[in-house]
Amino acid sequence: MAAQDWSSGLCDCFESSSTCCYGFWCCPCLACTVSGRFGENRCLPLCDICSPAILSALGIPLFAAPPAGLSLRAAMRNRYGIKGSLCKDIAVSCFCGWCNWCQMHRELRHREKTPTVVNITNVNVHQPAPVMMTPVYQYQ
Repeated sequence: MAAQDWSSGLCDCFESSSTCCYGFWCCPCLACTVSGRFGENRCLPLCDICSPAILSALGIPLFAAPPAGLSLRAAMRNRYGIKGSLCKDIAVSCFCGWCNWCQMHRELRHREKTPTVVNITNVNVHQPAPVMMTPVYQYQ
């Protein structure tokens, strides 16, 4: 299967304004929806929200890629054969978190409405007619 591009760009918010409005007003809700639609636990994105808060409350400085956003993006690229690299996934997840979730939501909506076409050709296979062999008896 040849690699293809995402069905929408990272900043194509006006392509699906409902997705981006939803993501703007309630990004955690959008992230949980994307995670659930992709087949993962709906609460997975809460790791991205809670982990930094808990670690900084404990005095541990943290600068890392959000694990849920990054892993879902990489898994989605892998499942659907989308062009890209892990390095790009890390950059998008770190610096464009909301846009990342919106793009993944648009991709899932695109995949749900795109039908899968299967071409079946009728192949006639001619087999030879069965032949009955007469038994051969050997007498001694």
